[in-house]
Amino acid sequence: MPYENHLAKELQTLGLTPPPIEIGTRDKIGQTSSAVALGGLRTLVATFMNLRAFSYFQEQRWDELADTFETIVDLAPHTRYYWETGSWHSAYNAASYYMNDSKLSPLRRREAWRASIMKGRSFLERGIINNPNDWSLLATLGFLLSDTNKFPAFRDPDKSFAAAAEAYRRSADTGNAMPYVRRAQLYSLARVPGKEKEALTLARSLYAGKQNRTPTLLILLFILDVFENPNLDATARAIEIFGTPEKAYEALSGHWQRIGERFPVYGVASTLEALEKTLNIPKEKSILSEPLRQPFNPEDLFVK
Repeated sequence: MPYENHLAKELQTLGLTPPPIEIGTRDKIGQTSSAVALGGLRTLVATFMNLRAFSYFQEQRWDELADTFETIVDLAPHTRYYWETGSWHSAYNAASYYMNDSKLSPLRRREAWRASIMKGRSFLERGIINNPNDWSLLATLGFLLSDTNKFPAFRDPDKSFAAAAEAYRRSADTGNAMPYVRRAQLYSLARVPGKEKEALTLARSLYAGKQNRTPTLLILLFILDVFENPNLDATARAIEIFGTPEKAYEALSGHWQRIGERFPVYGVASTLEALEKTLNIPKEKSILSEPLRQPFNPEDLFVK
Protein backbone atom coordinates (compact mmCIF):
# COMPACT_ATOMS: atom_id res chain seq x y z
CA MET A 1 0.00 0.00 0.00
CA PRO A 2 2.75 2.55 0.75
CA TYR A 3 4.26 1.84 -2.66
CA GLU A 4 0.89 2.12 -4.42
CA ASN A 5 0.02 5.35 -2.59
CA HIS A 6 3.35 6.89 -3.55
CA LEU A 7 2.94 5.77 -7.16
CA ALA A 8 -0.62 7.14 -7.29
CA LYS A 9 0.53 10.55 -6.04
CA GLU A 10 3.41 10.61 -8.51
CA LEU A 11 1.10 9.80 -11.44
CA GLN A 12 -1.30 12.56 -10.35
CA THR A 13 1.56 15.06 -10.10
CA LEU A 14 2.62 14.16 -13.64
CA GLY A 15 -0.96 14.59 -14.85
CA LEU A 16 -1.21 10.99 -15.98
CA THR A 17 -4.10 10.13 -13.66
CA PRO A 18 -6.75 12.38 -12.12
CA PRO A 19 -7.01 12.88 -8.35
CA PRO A 20 -9.73 10.95 -6.49
CA ILE A 21 -13.25 12.30 -6.82
CA GLU A 22 -14.27 14.42 -3.86
CA ILE A 23 -17.10 13.06 -1.73
CA GLY A 24 -19.17 16.17 -2.45
CA THR A 25 -18.81 15.63 -6.18
CA ARG A 26 -19.84 11.99 -5.87
CA ASP A 27 -22.94 13.04 -3.97
CA LYS A 28 -23.87 15.57 -6.66
CA ILE A 29 -23.55 13.25 -9.64
CA GLY A 30 -25.40 10.33 -8.04
CA GLN A 31 -24.54 6.71 -7.39
CA THR A 32 -24.66 5.46 -10.99
CA SER A 33 -22.60 8.30 -12.43
CA SER A 34 -20.18 8.02 -9.55
CA ALA A 35 -19.60 4.36 -10.36
CA VAL A 36 -18.99 5.24 -14.02
CA ALA A 37 -16.60 8.02 -13.06
CA LEU A 38 -14.71 5.78 -10.67
CA GLY A 39 -14.35 3.37 -13.56
CA GLY A 40 -12.29 5.98 -15.39
CA LEU A 41 -15.02 7.57 -17.51
CA ARG A 42 -15.17 10.97 -15.84
CA THR A 43 -15.35 12.84 -19.13
CA LEU A 44 -18.40 10.80 -20.11
CA VAL A 45 -20.16 11.82 -16.89
CA ALA A 46 -19.08 15.43 -17.48
CA THR A 47 -20.67 15.27 -20.94
CA PHE A 48 -24.02 14.22 -19.51
CA MET A 49 -23.75 16.88 -16.81
CA ASN A 50 -23.14 19.43 -19.55
CA LEU A 51 -26.42 18.39 -21.22
CA ARG A 52 -28.16 18.92 -17.88
CA ALA A 53 -26.54 22.34 -17.61
CA PHE A 54 -27.95 23.30 -21.01
CA SER A 55 -31.43 22.53 -19.74
CA TYR A 56 -30.82 24.82 -16.77
CA PHE A 57 -29.68 27.52 -19.19
CA GLN A 58 -32.87 27.21 -21.23
CA GLU A 59 -34.93 27.45 -18.05
CA GLN A 60 -32.82 30.37 -16.75
CA ARG A 61 -32.03 28.54 -13.51
CA TRP A 62 -28.76 30.36 -12.99
CA ASP A 63 -27.73 29.07 -9.55
CA GLU A 64 -28.26 25.46 -10.57
CA LEU A 65 -26.43 26.12 -13.82
CA ALA A 66 -23.41 27.50 -11.96
CA ASP A 67 -23.44 24.61 -9.46
CA THR A 68 -23.57 22.10 -12.30
CA PHE A 69 -20.51 23.59 -13.98
CA GLU A 70 -18.68 23.45 -10.66
CA THR A 71 -19.30 19.72 -10.68
CA ILE A 72 -18.39 19.37 -14.35
CA VAL A 73 -14.97 20.94 -13.90
CA ASP A 74 -14.35 18.75 -10.88
CA LEU A 75 -14.79 15.80 -13.25
CA ALA A 76 -12.92 17.28 -16.22
CA PRO A 77 -10.60 20.04 -14.95
CA HIS A 78 -8.44 20.02 -18.08
CA THR A 79 -11.23 20.50 -20.62
CA ARG A 80 -11.11 24.10 -21.81
CA TYR A 81 -14.67 24.11 -23.13
CA TYR A 82 -16.25 23.64 -19.71
CA TRP A 83 -14.31 26.47 -18.10
CA GLU A 84 -15.05 28.90 -20.93
CA THR A 85 -18.72 27.93 -21.18
CA GLY A 86 -19.32 28.05 -17.43
CA SER A 87 -17.72 31.50 -17.26
CA TRP A 88 -19.72 32.73 -20.25
CA HIS A 89 -23.02 31.63 -18.72
CA SER A 90 -22.31 33.61 -15.55
CA ALA A 91 -20.54 36.70 -16.90
CA TYR A 92 -22.78 37.19 -19.94
CA ASN A 93 -26.03 35.20 -19.92
CA ALA A 94 -26.91 35.40 -16.23
CA ALA A 95 -25.62 38.98 -16.02
CA SER A 96 -27.80 40.07 -18.96
CA TYR A 97 -30.81 38.35 -17.40
CA TYR A 98 -30.39 40.17 -14.09
CA MET A 99 -29.77 43.45 -15.86
CA ASN A 100 -33.27 43.29 -17.32
CA ASP A 101 -35.14 41.38 -14.60
CA SER A 102 -38.19 43.58 -13.95
CA LYS A 103 -39.10 41.59 -10.82
CA LEU A 104 -36.08 42.96 -8.95
CA SER A 105 -35.46 46.49 -7.69
CA PRO A 106 -32.76 48.51 -9.49
CA LEU A 107 -30.34 48.04 -6.60
CA ARG A 108 -30.84 44.28 -6.46
CA ARG A 109 -30.55 44.03 -10.26
CA ARG A 110 -27.24 45.88 -10.19
CA GLU A 111 -25.81 43.71 -7.42
CA ALA A 112 -26.97 40.49 -9.08
CA TRP A 113 -25.54 41.70 -12.41
CA ARG A 114 -22.19 42.52 -10.85
CA ALA A 115 -22.05 39.30 -8.82
CA SER A 116 -22.66 37.23 -11.98
CA ILE A 117 -19.84 38.95 -13.83
CA MET A 118 -17.45 38.51 -10.93
CA LYS A 119 -18.47 34.86 -10.62
CA GLY A 120 -17.70 34.35 -14.32
CA ARG A 121 -14.31 35.99 -13.89
CA SER A 122 -13.45 33.93 -10.83
CA PHE A 123 -14.49 30.71 -12.55
CA LEU A 124 -12.29 31.51 -15.54
CA GLU A 125 -9.33 32.37 -13.32
CA ARG A 126 -9.68 28.99 -11.59
CA GLY A 127 -9.65 27.37 -15.01
CA ILE A 128 -6.35 29.09 -15.72
CA ILE A 129 -4.89 27.87 -12.43
CA ASN A 130 -5.78 24.34 -13.48
CA ASN A 131 -4.54 24.91 -17.05
CA PRO A 132 -1.79 27.55 -16.82
CA ASN A 133 -0.53 27.01 -20.37
CA ASP A 134 -3.90 27.13 -22.14
CA TRP A 135 -3.71 30.16 -24.41
CA SER A 136 -7.46 30.26 -25.07
CA LEU A 137 -8.47 30.49 -21.41
CA LEU A 138 -6.03 33.35 -20.91
CA ALA A 139 -7.27 35.15 -24.02
CA THR A 140 -10.89 34.68 -22.92
CA LEU A 141 -10.03 36.29 -19.58
CA GLY A 142 -8.41 39.19 -21.42
CA PHE A 143 -11.54 39.64 -23.52
CA LEU A 144 -13.78 39.69 -20.44
CA LEU A 145 -11.59 42.18 -18.57
CA SER A 146 -11.39 44.54 -21.55
CA ASP A 147 -15.13 44.47 -22.27
CA THR A 148 -16.19 48.10 -21.82
CA ASN A 149 -19.71 46.99 -20.87
CA LYS A 150 -18.31 45.28 -17.77
CA PHE A 151 -16.39 48.21 -16.29
CA PRO A 152 -19.02 49.21 -13.71
CA ALA A 153 -18.79 45.66 -12.38
CA PHE A 154 -14.99 45.71 -12.15
CA ARG A 155 -15.14 49.35 -10.91
CA ASP A 156 -11.59 50.35 -11.90
CA PRO A 157 -11.09 50.45 -15.70
CA ASP A 158 -7.36 51.10 -15.39
CA LYS A 159 -6.85 47.95 -13.33
CA SER A 160 -9.14 45.99 -15.64
CA PHE A 161 -7.16 46.98 -18.73
CA ALA A 162 -3.86 46.24 -16.98
CA ALA A 163 -5.13 42.79 -15.98
CA ALA A 164 -6.44 42.20 -19.51
CA ALA A 165 -3.08 43.15 -21.03
CA GLU A 166 -1.33 40.74 -18.68
CA ALA A 167 -3.75 37.93 -19.55
CA TYR A 168 -3.21 38.52 -23.26
CA ARG A 169 0.56 38.66 -22.73
CA ARG A 170 0.58 35.33 -20.93
CA SER A 171 -1.60 33.87 -23.66
CA ALA A 172 0.70 35.04 -26.45
CA ASP A 173 3.78 33.91 -24.54
CA THR A 174 2.57 30.30 -24.58
CA GLY A 175 3.57 30.23 -28.24
CA ASN A 176 0.27 28.62 -29.21
CA ALA A 177 -2.01 31.66 -29.37
CA MET A 178 -3.65 33.09 -32.47
CA PRO A 179 -1.93 36.20 -33.93
CA TYR A 180 -4.69 38.54 -32.76
CA VAL A 181 -3.81 37.92 -29.10
CA ARG A 182 -0.60 39.96 -29.15
CA ARG A 183 -2.47 42.82 -30.83
CA ALA A 184 -5.16 42.55 -28.18
CA GLN A 185 -2.43 42.90 -25.57
CA LEU A 186 -1.45 46.21 -27.17
CA TYR A 187 -5.05 47.43 -27.35
CA SER A 188 -5.44 46.90 -23.60
CA LEU A 189 -1.99 48.10 -22.59
CA ALA A 190 -2.37 51.37 -24.52
CA ARG A 191 -5.39 52.23 -22.38
CA VAL A 192 -3.49 51.98 -19.08
CA PRO A 193 -2.18 55.38 -17.89
CA GLY A 194 1.57 55.23 -17.31
CA LYS A 195 2.10 52.32 -19.72
CA GLU A 196 2.48 54.43 -22.87
CA LYS A 197 6.20 53.76 -23.33
CA GLU A 198 5.75 50.02 -22.95
CA ALA A 199 2.79 50.11 -25.32
CA LEU A 200 4.78 52.06 -27.93
CA THR A 201 7.57 49.47 -27.85
CA LEU A 202 5.01 46.73 -28.43
CA ALA A 203 3.26 48.73 -31.17
CA ARG A 204 6.52 49.23 -33.07
CA SER A 205 7.34 45.54 -32.75
CA LEU A 206 3.95 44.53 -34.12
CA TYR A 207 4.08 47.12 -36.90
CA ALA A 208 7.19 45.39 -38.25
CA GLY A 209 4.93 42.54 -39.34
CA LYS A 210 2.60 43.62 -42.16
CA GLN A 211 -0.07 41.14 -41.06
CA ASN A 212 -0.47 43.17 -37.85
CA ARG A 213 -1.18 46.51 -39.46
CA THR A 214 -4.83 46.77 -38.49
CA PRO A 215 -6.50 50.21 -38.39
CA THR A 216 -6.48 50.23 -34.59
CA LEU A 217 -2.79 49.34 -34.40
CA LEU A 218 -1.88 52.08 -36.88
CA ILE A 219 -3.86 54.64 -34.90
CA LEU A 220 -2.26 53.61 -31.61
CA LEU A 221 1.19 53.73 -33.16
CA PHE A 222 0.51 57.30 -34.26
CA ILE A 223 -0.93 58.38 -30.89
CA LEU A 224 1.87 56.81 -28.87
CA ASP A 225 4.48 58.37 -31.17
CA VAL A 226 2.95 61.77 -30.50
CA PHE A 227 2.84 61.09 -26.77
CA GLU A 228 6.53 60.16 -26.72
CA ASN A 229 7.60 63.18 -28.76
CA PRO A 230 5.36 66.25 -28.29
CA ASN A 231 7.47 68.14 -30.85
CA LEU A 232 6.78 65.59 -33.56
CA ASP A 233 5.18 66.85 -36.78
CA ALA A 234 1.99 64.92 -36.08
CA THR A 235 0.33 65.67 -39.41
CA ALA A 236 3.31 64.43 -41.40
CA ARG A 237 3.53 61.34 -39.21
CA ALA A 238 -0.16 60.58 -39.71
CA ILE A 239 0.18 60.84 -43.49
CA GLU A 240 3.30 58.65 -43.36
CA ILE A 241 1.44 55.92 -41.42
CA PHE A 242 -1.89 56.01 -43.26
CA GLY A 243 -0.65 56.85 -46.76
CA THR A 244 -2.66 59.95 -47.69
CA PRO A 245 -4.25 62.92 -45.90
CA GLU A 246 -7.67 61.53 -46.78
CA LYS A 247 -6.96 58.14 -45.23
CA ALA A 248 -5.37 59.73 -42.18
CA TYR A 249 -8.40 61.97 -41.67
CA GLU A 250 -10.83 59.09 -42.04
CA ALA A 251 -8.96 56.89 -39.58
CA LEU A 252 -8.48 59.58 -36.95
CA SER A 253 -12.08 60.78 -37.30
CA GLY A 254 -13.35 57.29 -36.56
CA HIS A 255 -11.03 57.01 -33.59
CA TRP A 256 -12.16 60.37 -32.22
CA GLN A 257 -15.71 59.05 -32.07
CA ARG A 258 -14.74 55.92 -30.10
CA ILE A 259 -14.96 57.73 -26.77
CA GLY A 260 -16.61 54.82 -25.01
CA GLU A 261 -13.68 52.49 -25.62
CA ARG A 262 -11.29 54.61 -23.53
CA PHE A 263 -8.47 54.65 -26.08
CA PRO A 264 -5.90 57.47 -25.72
CA VAL A 265 -6.32 60.49 -28.01
CA TYR A 266 -2.98 62.29 -27.67
CA GLY A 267 -2.57 64.67 -30.61
CA VAL A 268 -5.70 63.51 -32.41
CA ALA A 269 -7.70 66.76 -32.17
CA SER A 270 -4.86 69.02 -33.32
CA THR A 271 -4.00 66.66 -36.18
CA LEU A 272 -7.61 66.56 -37.31
CA GLU A 273 -7.68 70.38 -37.35
CA ALA A 274 -4.52 70.46 -39.46
CA LEU A 275 -5.85 67.83 -41.86
CA GLU A 276 -9.13 69.70 -42.24
CA LYS A 277 -7.19 72.74 -43.39
CA THR A 278 -5.20 70.62 -45.82
CA LEU A 279 -8.37 69.01 -47.19
CA ASN A 280 -10.34 72.29 -47.22
CA ILE A 281 -13.05 70.94 -44.94
CA PRO A 282 -15.25 73.83 -43.71
CA LYS A 283 -15.65 74.32 -39.97
CA GLU A 284 -19.34 73.51 -40.03
CA LYS A 285 -18.46 70.05 -41.36
CA SER A 286 -15.58 69.44 -38.97
CA ILE A 287 -15.66 66.13 -37.14
CA LEU A 288 -14.67 68.04 -34.04
CA SER A 289 -17.94 69.99 -34.11
CA GLU A 290 -20.05 66.85 -34.13
CA PRO A 291 -21.37 65.56 -30.80
CA LEU A 292 -19.48 62.55 -29.55
CA ARG A 293 -21.40 59.29 -29.45
CA GLN A 294 -22.06 58.57 -25.82
CA PRO A 295 -21.15 55.02 -24.85
CA PHE A 296 -23.64 52.58 -23.43
CA ASN A 297 -23.40 52.55 -19.66
CA PRO A 298 -25.04 49.61 -17.86
CA GLU A 299 -25.41 51.80 -14.78
CA ASP A 300 -28.09 53.76 -16.63
CA LEU A 301 -30.33 50.69 -16.49
CA PHE A 302 -30.18 50.59 -12.71
CA VAL A 303 -31.51 54.10 -12.20
CA LYS A 304 -35.11 54.36 -11.05
